[in-house]
Amino acid sequence: MTEKKLGPIDKIPPGEGRVYSVDGENVAVFRTRSGALYATQAACPHRGGPLADGLIGGTTLICPLHAWKFDLSTGAALFGDCGIKTFRVHVDDALQIVLLVD
Repeated sequence: MTEKKLGPIDKIPPGEGRVYSVDGENVAVFRTRSGALYATQAACPHRGGPLADGLIGGTTLICPLHAWKFDLSTGAALFGDCGIKTFRVHVDDALQIVLLVD
């Protein structure tokens, strides 16, 4: 696993997501209102909707285009027939977002 520093955590307001380009792949990073971080593929598998613009409640992500729902912690589909790819992510001691990639 390789660590990729994405930037300061304060660039993502609580309850929102942002897209980062990591080794040519777009990754959506979400900061829940409780402060937890999650990272997923950036595009919805249904029609490519921008998942970072979706709504988050707890660990549920709702695609902004067609309301497909996904579990942020596992990537499992809660509505729809396919899940999304997830990544391990955390905040380091310098308050930087760190994504772990293979």
